[in-house]
Amino acid sequence: MRDLRQDLSSLWRIAAQVQPAKGGRVILFMSAHKGEGTSSVAASFAMIAASRAARTAWIVDLDIRRNYQYTSFAQGIVKDAGRPGHALDASLGAEQIYTVAGHETDVSYGKLLNAHQIEGQRLLVTRFRSDRLAPGQKVQLRTAPGWWSALRAAADWVIIDAPCLERTRAGLAFVAQADGVVLVVKADDTPAADVTALRQDVEAHGGTVIGVVMNRVQDDARLAGRFG
Repeated sequence: MRDLRQDLSSLWRIAAQVQPAKGGRVILFMSAHKGEGTSSVAASFAMIAASRAARTAWIVDLDIRRNYQYTSFAQGIVKDAGRPGHALDASLGAEQIYTVAGHETDVSYGKLLNAHQIEGQRLLVTRFRSDRLAPGQKVQLRTAPGWWSALRAAADWVIIDAPCLERTRAGLAFVAQADGVVLVVKADDTPAADVTALRQDVEAHGGTVIGVVMNRVQDDARLAGRFG
């Protein structure tokens, strides 16, 4: 994971102009393929948001199998950031953004999603406790608008790190919950047709693309454009 904060000033200005219907702003980051650097861009943007938040910013990692955002902070990969603190219940008293199917167990389904505050930052990162699932159980994500409303009420900024479409289309179910969607593109590799197809997929699912980050342009990231 790379620190791209110095490269995202243009994106910050655009995102700060987005007017949420109510509560904090929600920005979702997504790419078409693996290795485009979406998690680096999302974490870097979240660090900017946390430094300017009156209350707090949240990173919601939709890759619940890997919890890459939590792991990166825990391993100290994110530059100038502390480690995740103790687990907090992220159920927010609302319908959860996941369902569990399979064998019966004593696990509390409302307690599988945790949030950890990053030391020294007004930033929380989610972690899904798949280790608490019983053998044979499967988890599926769902939109759960009430949970997002509760999160908006608690945070100034919500940054969603969605898996790439090459792995799963699950992230598309959440684009309508966001105030803006940012596409992350590997500048020297991703065909323009794939970017266009991703934008069309996002818009077909009710999302609004506010910009495209061209990642790894001479080892940096640049805002390439904005779509209304």
